[in-house]
Order: sequence, then structure tokens, then C-alpha cells
Amino acid sequence: MATVYDFTVKDRKNNDVSLSEYKGKVLLIVNTATGCGFTPHYEPLEAMYKEMKDDGFEILDFPCNQFANQAPGDADEIHEFCQVKFGTEFPQFKKIDVNGDNADPLFVFLATEKPFAGFGNGIKNKALEGFAKMNNKSFGDKAYIGWNFTKFLVDREGKVIARFEPTVDMDEVKEAVKAAL
Repeated sequence: MATVYDFTVKDRKNNDVSLSEYKGKVLLIVNTATGCGFTPHYEPLEAMYKEMKDDGFEILDFPCNQFANQAPGDADEIHEFCQVKFGTEFPQFKKIDVNGDNADPLFVFLATEKPFAGFGNGIKNKALEGFAKMNNKSFGDKAYIGWNFTKFLVDREGKVIARFEPTVDMDEVKEAVKAAL
């Protein structure tokens, strides 16, 4: 059975990184953007990282520009923005596609393990769902991720155990991470 440890990704300097380097850790893998309404998620993400990294927790940040072009700039510009604005210290990887023919295989795997099930109830969630459908219609059956800041929780054995859409309260994400640790 495949796990996230079977994948190799590119760091922001374009070097190969085997995710097997993270064996035995609880991972939160996130597609991010610097110009999104959910960009403030960086703040609670960094707080979680600081609080739990010594317990075997890692956040893996993958910038993506496929959602209304909300991650402009190159890897260095994105990294600098995150460090200056939010003080991020968790690993940030190369900007990738998460949908379509060029979707990163890691995100295809993650989304296959935990498919999109909607953004939840409420007016804002329904509005985002409509906007995301319009944005993602060009990807057809290869629209794996609904929007920026989709988070996948991976246990210490490399299995995907939860998916959190950007509309999920960050306190709920934090509790799930604590339970996995």
C-alpha cells in the first residue's frame, strides 16, 4: 500500500526531497497562496508548528498559483513574504500545480486518499464552492483540490488520515494534529 513516503518532491531551491525523510512524524501537508483570503492561516499554522514540532510534527508547505492567481512570484519571493509577514519556519517547497494534467503526484495521491467532500454549510462556504467550481472547471476530473489552504493530515506511518478544507476552523485542525501525535 502506498504512503506519502513513496513520493519525492522539490524543495524551493529545486532539489529533490524524499518524503521518507519524514518517517515517524505526523505531517500536515498544505497547498498555500500568499494573496488569498485564507493566507492568514499561516499564523495559526506557524503557532501549531512552534508548539508541536518537538513532538514529531511537521508542516509541509506547497505554494500553488492555480486558484485565481493568488500565489504570484517566484519561490524566493513567496518564502520571504511568509517569513516576514508570518515568521514561518516550517519547510516550504517549490510552487506546484495541484490540479490538472500537471498536478504534482503527491497531491493526486493525497486527494485520491481523501477526496473533496465540499466546503461545508453556510453562506461563505457555499459562495466559495461556487467560485471554486468555476475556477476548477477547466481541470475536469483532474480537479483534485478545491482551493488554497487545503490541508492533509498524515500519521506517523505515512497514511492520510484526514482532509481539511480551508473553511474548517483551525482549532479543529489543531485538535486533530494533537490526537495524531
